[in-house]
Amino acid sequence: MLDQEIKSQLKEYLKLLENDIVIKANVGSDKVSKKVDELVNEIASMSDKISLEKGKFERTPCFSIDRPGEESGIVFAGVPLGHEFTSLVLALLQVSGRPPKEDEKVIQQIKQLDGPLYFETYVSLSCQNCPDVVQALNLMSVINPNITHTMIEGSAFKEEADNKEIMAVPAVFLNGESFVNGRQTLEGILEKLGSSVDVTEIDNKDPYDVLVVGGGPAGASAAIYAARKGIRTGIVAERFGGQVQDTLGIENFITTTYTEGPKLVANLEEHVRDYKVDIMNSMRAKSLEKKDLFELKLENGATLKSKTVVLSTGARWRNIGVPGEAEFKNKGVAYCPHCDGPIFEGKDVAVIGGGNSGVEAAIDLAGIVKHVTVLEFMPELKADQVLQDRLHSLSNVTVLTNARTSEIYGSNKVEGLCYVDRETEEEKNIPLAGVFIQIGLVPQYRVVEGNTGSK
Repeated sequence: MLDQEIKSQLKEYLKLLENDIVIKANVGSDKVSKKVDELVNEIASMSDKISLEKGKFERTPCFSIDRPGEESGIVFAGVPLGHEFTSLVLALLQVSGRPPKEDEKVIQQIKQLDGPLYFETYVSLSCQNCPDVVQALNLMSVINPNITHTMIEGSAFKEEADNKEIMAVPAVFLNGESFVNGRQTLEGILEKLGSSVDVTEIDNKDPYDVLVVGGGPAGASAAIYAARKGIRTGIVAERFGGQVQDTLGIENFITTTYTEGPKLVANLEEHVRDYKVDIMNSMRAKSLEKKDLFELKLENGATLKSKTVVLSTGARWRNIGVPGEAEFKNKGVAYCPHCDGPIFEGKDVAVIGGGNSGVEAAIDLAGIVKHVTVLEFMPELKADQVLQDRLHSLSNVTVLTNARTSEIYGSNKVEGLCYVDRETEEEKNIPLAGVFIQIGLVPQYRVVEGNTGSK
């Protein structure tokens, strides 16, 4: 089930188990059950601290990770491999008693939550955004006995996911009702549950010498350079790592031939924390004013002060700005082919954008979905020629150039899109189940508009 390299890594991790744990598995005779059975038996054979028992759960196949005589609340339905393998390893360690690395204030917030809170998270194993959510909810389950969490592999429970009309992952349900979609930080989840940070505590922070707005690579670099000078430095970020978190493969980071976004971000954060930078995550800047000091107002009502402010607010996905785009976000309109592509298996989809991102998305999706239509506004694709050659070699891809998307339509979810042929001005429509928008990024400068006289 696991290749030799992963086995070797896992054996080293399992040496860190603090106490005995029990894996309770419920499997059937289907293919996924056989994989789950093989996986849990393989893991149990690697450590004397792990025992294996039969369990009873509402889904088959699935397994829980518990302490002897005590349930942790963590359940995996399906096979947690791919990007979720890290979630599995962390769950094993945390249930055994390995202390979490989270700030003590965050841990206290989790302990104070009232229950019962029963979370279910639908994921795809190719989704690099899903593990953050799974790991956050697993940790909450370990810390607070009123919380339980089940990770559900969407492809293993496709009928269930279809019945709930899940069209974007991660999709989190709380006590049977839709809770959140998309990447979330632990702090963000706590805020949505009504357990937010103390605004007064933020207001009372001493002024910084340097306050960085934005937690991407640029913001992290600025913070490190400032902190190395021995001056008081802070970072405010909606989510540390920014757009890099959404990047699957990175091959142009000098000295590193290949890495992945979440891994790079984890290294960045560790590096920043080494310099005792005050990282304020899951906080969104609202406005910036210059008085005696710069005053940065946050959307939660708090205000931070600093002698100097570095704005590294990065970018966001560019929208096409047509009817239906906002209405059907997470209901067929998507931006991440790796995360949401498997949901559209066997269905027709469109990719809007003919640059490198759009063509790469179309190539990836063509191996999953029934048919891909690529729509490019300009007379020709802008992607590298090697990507175009690969795209044109695929039998289930159609390329439309000079195509201006005019509407994405549907009832409760995407059912198709309309576009205008720019050569003939004829409006046409394409029935489909999903639309992946890949037309690049735009800078985020809202926080400084109209406040400092510059953009």
